Amino acid sequence: MTDLSDLKNELNPEQYEAVMTINGAILIIAGAGSGKTRVITFRIAHMLDAGVPQSAILALTFTNKAAKEMSERIKELTGKKLPLLTVSTFHAFGVRVLRQEIGLLGYRDNFSIYDETDRNSLIKETGRELNYSPDKLDVYQVGILISDIKTGRKHWTIENEMYRELYEGYQEGLKLYNAVDFDDLITLPIKIFREFPEVLAKYKERYKYIMVDEFQDTSHQQYEFMRLLAENNIAVVGDDDQSIYSWRGADYQNIINFEKDFKNVKEIRLEQNYRSTGTILAAANGVIKHNTNRKDKELWSGKGDGKPIEIYMPDNETAEAAFIVETIQATSVSEKRKYDDFCVLMRANTQSRPIEEAFLAENIPYTMSGGTSFFQRKEIKDIISYLRVISNHDDDVNLLRIINTPRRGIGRATIEKLNEIAKNLSCSLWEAINALLEVGDNEADLFMAGGQTSAGSKYSDFDDEDFSEGTKQNLKAFVDIIESNKSMLGGHGLSKKVRAMVDNIRYMDYLIGENPKSEKAARFKMLNIDSLISSIERWENNPEAGEPTLYNYLNRITLLSRDDMDDDENLGKVNLMTIHASNRLEFPVVFIAGTEEGLIPHGRAIDEGGDAAVEEERRLFYVAITRARDKLLISSCRSRRRQNSSVESQPSRFLDEIPPHLVQYHEPQKEVSADMAIDLLQQMKKRFTAPKVPGF
Repeated sequence: MTDLSDLKNELNPEQYEAVMTINGAILIIAGAGSGKTRVITFRIAHMLDAGVPQSAILALTFTNKAAKEMSERIKELTGKKLPLLTVSTFHAFGVRVLRQEIGLLGYRDNFSIYDETDRNSLIKETGRELNYSPDKLDVYQVGILISDIKTGRKHWTIENEMYRELYEGYQEGLKLYNAVDFDDLITLPIKIFREFPEVLAKYKERYKYIMVDEFQDTSHQQYEFMRLLAENNIAVVGDDDQSIYSWRGADYQNIINFEKDFKNVKEIRLEQNYRSTGTILAAANGVIKHNTNRKDKELWSGKGDGKPIEIYMPDNETAEAAFIVETIQATSVSEKRKYDDFCVLMRANTQSRPIEEAFLAENIPYTMSGGTSFFQRKEIKDIISYLRVISNHDDDVNLLRIINTPRRGIGRATIEKLNEIAKNLSCSLWEAINALLEVGDNEADLFMAGGQTSAGSKYSDFDDEDFSEGTKQNLKAFVDIIESNKSMLGGHGLSKKVRAMVDNIRYMDYLIGENPKSEKAARFKMLNIDSLISSIERWENNPEAGEPTLYNYLNRITLLSRDDMDDDENLGKVNLMTIHASNRLEFPVVFIAGTEEGLIPHGRAIDEGGDAAVEEERRLFYVAITRARDKLLISSCRSRRRQNSSVESQPSRFLDEIPPHLVQYHEPQKEVSADMAIDLLQQMKKRFTAPKVPGF
């Protein structure tokens, strides 16, 4: 617990002003590394100390990791548990609203949240129903269009009108399956607030004080969500120079909108950087000042100038990778740094191959952001799909994933006929299966004729012979599995129930059958499932997790970001990632690879976006520079392979914007001394002889 009575000694003058200003609309322009998280947490702690009820405060940010860190730091500062304080991502708060209010829009409680994979499956299914050719339906592009239309980033035009029916069918499918997608987590609460003023009034009455972190990353929809909720006690924290997500709807112009929409906005600028050396900040300032549409600010540091920025111009990407590897090896010894002190940044994932190959050749452990996440692995998705169907029988996408996994004799022809029944009945596949099982042989004629059964339900036409007794038994076995696991919905022991279900469906036998040439591969996949079950157990035993229900668990993993999933796997490994993935992170030593025209600024972005795109690419380079704490190395290849030929490259225009006196052109690393070589060998020996840690 921190003594909040002495904040003047804890904070610099600008931070102190931001913390102590509780009432009114406040715009905090927080430059990179200026301690904005510290300001937010101290501000909320001060509000609580000043008598503001914890239930009246809503703090919104963008990642689960950031929300968790913020919440924990506030609890540490106050020494209180704060169960009624709401620190949340935008999407998680949207889920909270929908859990209470979605019935107003005609949905049932306990709706499912579709991730991108589920969304694409529903697009494919809708396309099939509308007779789209699978070869001509670009699911990825259609998904982007649906998102853009739904969030207002695009409107129907002559060019995209052909997809309107598909969009409407997709929306109907979501409603039929009692599901929402990620965009709905923002758009549907806005719809509720606009159509039901009494509901909005209830939330405004509760949340009297609102804070928004990373404000430059808010989309128009998120801004509207926030604007509807807020009266005038609102503080937003952001940096227009770090706005790099326009491609997913973020608009730093919301800073200007904020100043228009709220009265008497007080602006506070945080320019003292606590992360980087003076040289790194001077380089960042020199680059970003070339952008015209920005809040003027100049970052400064109390850490001293530090080392010059090193620029290296290798012949090609192979030489670039060798330079990165050699520098990491030499620096890790000479400066006694761990591998996770290093980060290699790229503008595009396509740059990673030669760097990864060089790491592998030299046995340098690394972690690559953007790989297949744990929850996207097939075996994990299979088990999660069972849990989703148990929690929401009408979730057709997940039901289709598991109806024949493990294989139980339910083939494609059967599924197609069930789809026909569901379509004609306007019901879910689950209801269609149960309708089929309820219809006796004596009602087959009525069923085939589309008449009324004794139960009074109208069924679709089909030939009774299409569903053999064996098929019906297989379908009944599937229904029994789902029904027999209803106990997961309440009570305790979720992890034990999931393990029992995995054993019951004989999933290990299925994995062995799917991997006949490698039992080791099957066992590895089963270990992943064991890890999943262990994570459920840890979650349900965590007193801060809330009620450990299946619904809450599924919501949690849907909203998890990759950052949250990979946290424990990154220790002792070089970080290799795109610049976009590096935002909000920092590292002692940073390499920016491929600083060339066509990569940064990216050629396609410039072609499509013109001057505005150049400014965003410059902001991206600024973000890359400001990830470095102590040392920054930049490489620009003289040539780079594109397709099957080597093409001459030109240095990025942004390199010319770094003040020349800050730069030192890199010379080859000097040979390692005998003492350093012995030290390196000892470190390698420790690394290879260290005991295995469970889970690694």
